[in-house]
Amino acid sequence: MQLFLDTPDTALIQELAETGLVDGVTTNPSLIAKSGRPILEVIAEICDLVEGPVSAEVAATQATGMLAEGRKLAAIAPNVVVKVPLTRDGLIATNEFAREGIQTNVTLCFSAAQALLAAKAGATYVSPFIGRLDDHGADGMGLIAEIRAIYDNYDFDTEILAASIRNPAHVTAAALAGADCATLPPAVFNDLFKHPLTEKGLEQFMGDWAKTGQSIL
Repeated sequence: MQLFLDTPDTALIQELAETGLVDGVTTNPSLIAKSGRPILEVIAEICDLVEGPVSAEVAATQATGMLAEGRKLAAIAPNVVVKVPLTRDGLIATNEFAREGIQTNVTLCFSAAQALLAAKAGATYVSPFIGRLDDHGADGMGLIAEIRAIYDNYDFDTEILAASIRNPAHVTAAALAGADCATLPPAVFNDLFKHPLTEKGLEQFMGDWAKTGQSIL
């Protein structure tokens, strides 16, 4: 499973990329707005930090505007993935981007039927929003499983990118349900390393080692 960071914070991206475990980055208009920086500048900087896909979202709502913005974003670097909303116009743009060889991430997916359309349009990634579905009493992980079954039935190449991830349990469940990727806030990414028994065990091992008075070096 590929793990992406869901943030425009280049300092955090650089820090976490040093683990060798970051496969890509996703951004959205809300995150870019919070950064207070120009989108083209942020995306270019992120693309210099990671080799994997970097999702940059269009702001237009009509297909013609999405195409113009998407082409400009795609020109920033070869690893830019143009992010479009799962709307009728978004899928029209996705279909054209596919013809032009531009990678896309179709976002704000909340149903298997929507995911089917995204795959038919030629999306590179589709992003089901797990946490938001759970917030509304729906089964986010059930949606991942449904999309996985549909895509496998028809050999679609579109990858399932689990989004709106809230905690490490979401990451585990998405992996078990068959998601190809998950995009995580940096805090959740850091939480993946942690377990109280790991910390307790390490403390015991280090205490016992100190008593020996030895040094490996």
